[in-house]
Amino acid sequence: MLTIMMDIFGWTGATLLLIPYFLVSTGKVDGKSKYFQSSNVIGGVLLTANSYYYGALPSVLVNLVWIAIGIMTLSKLAMEKDTSDV
Repeated sequence: MLTIMMDIFGWTGATLLLIPYFLVSTGKVDGKSKYFQSSNVIGGVLLTANSYYYGALPSVLVNLVWIAIGIMTLSKLAMEKDTSDV
């Protein structure tokens, strides 16, 4: 049962990274949008869990960095919004 759940995490995570990447690459979504960055963070978390489960430690590291970049960008966007409201 855990293996099936981790497989679902992996495929869902991959989808949450690839579809938004396609949308940014085709100009339909802004790379700094909350949608894009949130999809990267959530997709990265799911892929990290999948990679860790299967022992793919280099992928775990890459995804942890991916998550950190997404969180930093979301934080920056939130701070920019806060200062623009003043």
